[in-house]
Amino acid sequence: MTTPSDTPAADAAGAPADATLRTALYDEHQSLGASLTEFGGWMMPLRYASDLAEHRAVREAAGLFDLSHMGEIHVRGPEAAHALDVALVGWLSKVEVGRARYTMIVNEHGEVLDDLVVYRLGDEHFMVVANAGNVPLVARELAERVAPFDAEVVDESGATALIAVQGPRAEDIVAGLSAGDADAVRGLRYYAAIAATVAGVEALVARTGYTGEDGFELFVPAEHAVGLWRSLLGAGEPDGLVPAGLSARDSLRLEAGMPLYGHELTTTTTPYDARLGRVVRLDKCDADGNPVEFVGRAALEARKMSEPARVLVGLKGLGRRPARADQHVVVSHHEPQVVVGRVTSGAPSPTLGHPIAMAYVTPEVSAEGTALSVDVRGREEEFVVVPLPFYTRPTD
Repeated sequence: MTTPSDTPAADAAGAPADATLRTALYDEHQSLGASLTEFGGWMMPLRYASDLAEHRAVREAAGLFDLSHMGEIHVRGPEAAHALDVALVGWLSKVEVGRARYTMIVNEHGEVLDDLVVYRLGDEHFMVVANAGNVPLVARELAERVAPFDAEVVDESGATALIAVQGPRAEDIVAGLSAGDADAVRGLRYYAAIAATVAGVEALVARTGYTGEDGFELFVPAEHAVGLWRSLLGAGEPDGLVPAGLSARDSLRLEAGMPLYGHELTTTTTPYDARLGRVVRLDKCDADGNPVEFVGRAALEARKMSEPARVLVGLKGLGRRPARADQHVVVSHHEPQVVVGRVTSGAPSPTLGHPIAMAYVTPEVSAEGTALSVDVRGREEEFVVVPLPFYTRPTD
């Protein structure tokens, strides 16, 4: 989720700062020799051995991630579906039981408070997964927005652990531990979820992820996290699975062109700025066919019809030095320097072998093939605008 340059370093002993939260797998990370860092209020593994090795393992075999810092907020009740239609930009009442939807929660100005994945677990039961640092805000906003409806909001983040297995061998590893549920796990569609027993643990198994690879996310009671983690690690080792930290997670999602809250998405951006306008359902209606007046609708409708002030683009580096977040995008070889944008995320790409970055730039320089530069510590490095994502996993 973050690169080493963007995160505070852990101290030499790997001890968490005061008031920093620990997941149920904290001792497991320590025993594996992880370098730990604070992220979103939690002490999390940055890497276990090598950023590059962990990244490549996910692309070529499998990686095991602790995502227990993420939030799980449940919305239940007869009017839960309609309440979420009003609370979020997506059309959640259209989601089938057992499926998931990527969506966002915005303020009245249409600015992104968080990007979310919402699972429909029953006709009247949804689970909203929020980013770690935004969980209190999302839980509070949902509670306020759902209050007029016959539904309740319960934050079950503290009682829930989330473990991900990502990579081309993920299906074999998870299905291999699923006994009587193996066929159901193998048959699971993308952005779908089922209840299954994995290594003897009752889990919600979702075929979702944040790496650009096939993979699974397993939601389990926090008290069962250690046993499941150890089982997955042992079963996956012959297939090349390794534990992977935040640094590899960040380089993987960057290659896949996936936004990170706090970088591509903030309270100064709308979904349209980030080229994610597809998640905004201005056409959603209630059961009587009336338009749903969801929070931020008017602002987003106006934004859709207006010319953008900036556009999110991919940048391919032509040299060796990577761009980093907050560095200026400039017109190449122009004196005086003309700033036309800002990098939101950047790093060397282990898979592609050259620097990559995402940046917000002005529309006139956003076309594919446009030559630009990034001011990297006082020296202009050459980049070119390319389509997102940078990497797409091979298909059979």
